[in-house]
Amino acid sequence: MPVKIRLQRHGKKGKPFYWIVAADARSKRDGRYLEKLGIYNPNSNPATIELDVDGAVKWLDNGAQPTDTARAILSYKGALLKKHLAGGVKKGALTEEQAQAKFDAWLEEKAAKVQAKADGLSKADAEARAKALEAEKAVNDARIAAATPVVEEEVAEETTASNEEE
Repeated sequence: MPVKIRLQRHGKKGKPFYWIVAADARSKRDGRYLEKLGIYNPNSNPATIELDVDGAVKWLDNGAQPTDTARAILSYKGALLKKHLAGGVKKGALTEEQAQAKFDAWLEEKAAKVQAKADGLSKADAEARAKALEAEKAVNDARIAAATPVVEEEVAEETTASNEEE
């Protein structure tokens, strides 16, 4: 039975939400699956991905073929790297501890990159809000400045009219 690791679409129209599943290649896109490996939400920025890395590696070792998008997600979360390191352990090039240390170091580096992107997005959002607030304050100040002389002229006209009457 050929097995594929692929995405199964959920969510509503225009707001896709995917499950990452191991399924028989002959089953429908949203049909029966063998095991749910994780979720992928492209609606958030950065995209939210939760993946059972060990389960994905197990399926890859058993011959499951990921689709192009699933391969990109597996690579992003480190499942393909973990499979590669496991192959090195089987061949005797690495020990289990060395492979785990390399994988943990890679995970820390990846987490730092993701956090840097999230911080950059929040900083850019804060700067955009600050600029918008400054622009709004400038417009309000200009509006107040334009309205103030009219009021002063009216008051001046009233005082001159009342002085002339006296």
